[in-house]
Amino acid sequence: MPSGFQQIQEEEEEEEAGTPRGGAVTPTLALAVFAATLGSFQFGYNIGVINAPQKVLEGEYNATWTRRWGSIPPPATVSALWALSVAIFSVGGMAAALAVGEMADRLGRKGALLASNGLAVVGGALMGGAKLGPSYILIIIGRFIIGAYSGLASGLVPMYVGEIAPTRLRGALGTLHQLGIVLGILGAQVLGLGALLGTEGAWPALLGAGLLPAALQLLLLPLCPESPRYLLAGGQRARARRGLARLVGAESVEAGLEELEAELHGPAQRVGLIQLCRTPCYRQPLLVTLVLQLAQQLSGINAIFYYSTAIFEEAGLAQPAYATIGTGVINVAATALSSGGAPLSLASVLAFVGFFEVGPGPIPWFVGAELFGQGPRPSAMALAALANWAANFLVAMAFPALQRTLGSFVFLLFGGFLGVFALFTFLRVPETRGRPFTPGGGPALPPPRPPRLLQPPEKACTELQCLAGGEET
Repeated sequence: MPSGFQQIQEEEEEEEAGTPRGGAVTPTLALAVFAATLGSFQFGYNIGVINAPQKVLEGEYNATWTRRWGSIPPPATVSALWALSVAIFSVGGMAAALAVGEMADRLGRKGALLASNGLAVVGGALMGGAKLGPSYILIIIGRFIIGAYSGLASGLVPMYVGEIAPTRLRGALGTLHQLGIVLGILGAQVLGLGALLGTEGAWPALLGAGLLPAALQLLLLPLCPESPRYLLAGGQRARARRGLARLVGAESVEAGLEELEAELHGPAQRVGLIQLCRTPCYRQPLLVTLVLQLAQQLSGINAIFYYSTAIFEEAGLAQPAYATIGTGVINVAATALSSGGAPLSLASVLAFVGFFEVGPGPIPWFVGAELFGQGPRPSAMALAALANWAANFLVAMAFPALQRTLGSFVFLLFGGFLGVFALFTFLRVPETRGRPFTPGGGPALPPPRPPRLLQPPEKACTELQCLAGGEET
């Protein structure tokens, strides 16, 4: 066993023999996590909502074009409009991802989540009212705006949840962001059935249903405390103490406050995007964070959620929409556990989704937050979200052409990517489970084995300091 993992195991055995660190789930903590992950649910819902009603919406695009221009559009035009409707979601996510850090610092974690809901309301209203105007134009614009909301949520939700979660619960609560996403995908897949909202008359309600979790989040978030870590870093000790008391209970507040003060070691100085990229101390954790995000998307997972109906149709399944729901069920079940022919195609896709949600799905979202201290964390999460959305867009745009060229062998390409990422994870990703942040701001990590260092041995101390979130000496 690698020395670092052995050290962690020994520490966990010692904790089990003695008194474990605090980590009870209070009602306020449960409420705050639930309210935050409603944003994750919206994110997932808008990933999956465009899949099942593809044929219905293509027919709507055809009819709208004919009414507007007086002629039937060529099939290639409808296909291009459809591909744009799918991919523009990722463009919106990329456009907003870099604003995560600025919003989180200026408005606070909770405040930024509240403000971003305006985009969810506008985007949902445009898609829900698309029949009132040129449907494909309103849907494409609405998808871009809701993508921008999802880009913000993909950075803000794990940041807020990671900062309010007790150390021992940070990993478990961190997976709830991904669980919210997959529950949203499953909800969209079920509602998109022809027996429910996936019809010519009901599809506007299907696309606009994301307004409901947005409204609920707007009601619940004001009842939740701001991140005590954010408040304390900004010098607002009294507010931080009140919020911490609600999150961990009055009997644990003093110990929790002392731990936060020891971790922060004074007010945290904000680290901007340019400074983050140029400072050698942050390069190693930033590399780990970005590669994990690329691994998640270049696995090809969203090719399934965007195009699974078409994949199953090509495989010869009579009811591809129900097979798509099967992927959603496996998706949810596997995420919860992380705390030849048509049957073979279905079984392979379900197994792929299940294994994805045990590891590459939830973990990249909270590992990045754990590798950085309070100052650089918002900028690091912004870059992580940008990398995720850029790879998401690449897969969404490239998959139809790759599938036409490679057929079912297209997933061998994704498998090759995953092999490379698995090797990188084994060599370079440190364990963070249950480990508190050091005074430098990052998690207290064991040193990696010397052969795994990317730098020469004489720079080992600098790399360890980087992984701990400290400043370069």
